[in-house]
Amino acid sequence: MSSAACIFCKIIKGDIPSFKLFENDKVFAFLDIQPLSRGHALVIPKFHGAKLTDIPDEYLNEVLPVAKQLAKASGAEDYNILQNNGRIAHQVVDHVHFHMIPKPNETEGLGIAWPAQPTDMDKLKALHEEIKSKM
Repeated sequence: MSSAACIFCKIIKGDIPSFKLFENDKVFAFLDIQPLSRGHALVIPKFHGAKLTDIPDEYLNEVLPVAKQLAKASGAEDYNILQNNGRIAHQVVDHVHFHMIPKPNETEGLGIAWPAQPTDMDKLKALHEEIKSKM
């Protein structure tokens, strides 16, 4: 998807209205219009890219401080910071975005399953070496 067709790029440009919470030269933050809880907001880099690996570090460097500021400003005691990459990982909009989702109680906010696999030290050791060699 080109940036011209991207809904988040249109929001950044002001072509689509938003409830803007913060903006600087690298980052834009606004309220999610289909919130999981009160204060659910999105923080997006102003650089168009579908996945985290597509975004230059200088844009990413500013995302977490803004998400932190939003969490404080929302008054959320418990919250999730979420970023998805790809359809099977639940990404809907092909422009990197970070959710700041307050978790005020068990029913509102993000609900997740955590299908942990059993520990296999031999597999972990091999995986550790594989990934470490590419870092």
